[in-house]
Amino acid sequence: MTQIAPMDTQFHVLAVDDSIIDRKLIERLLKTSSYQVTVVDSGSKALEFLGLLSEENGAQVRQVGINLIITDYSMPGMSGYDLLRKIKGSSYLKDIPVIIMSSENVPSRINRCLEEGAQEFFLKPVKQSDVNRIKPHLMTPNGLKRKAMVECLSPQKTTTKYNNNLCGIFWNNICE
Repeated sequence: MTQIAPMDTQFHVLAVDDSIIDRKLIERLLKTSSYQVTVVDSGSKALEFLGLLSEENGAQVRQVGINLIITDYSMPGMSGYDLLRKIKGSSYLKDIPVIIMSSENVPSRINRCLEEGAQEFFLKPVKQSDVNRIKPHLMTPNGLKRKAMVECLSPQKTTTKYNNNLCGIFWNNICE
């Protein structure tokens, strides 16, 4: 189910929205911009995909190659704000950029999400110009560090001593 993107290919975005229309729209916009996209329809399915449901039960978060999460604010069961708080509360996933989107322009809600760690707040319907604002969040030191870490830890890269040494050199000189 999880695909890890090599460093020279696409960034991987997890899109979370309970509305099938909005999910299809954001998926199309992201794919048009050359992002790899995984879509889920709820906050709990996003946590399951990220491995955070099992983390709460004492298990390790599994390695996923997600570089950014974009989530609707208003969803049944778990809001996008609650999902944001869980992601930012995870020691492993806290550096993944999160963007919240909503059809409601409520300044207090927007501020609360940004204060909790969201990188952006998009008003729906999401437009191509919004998607164009994603890339800078992926290019931050944490975004690039995470992409390098995912690449170095991928099963294809850890099979040879040569690649392990290159990843170790990269990690020690660039990421730390």
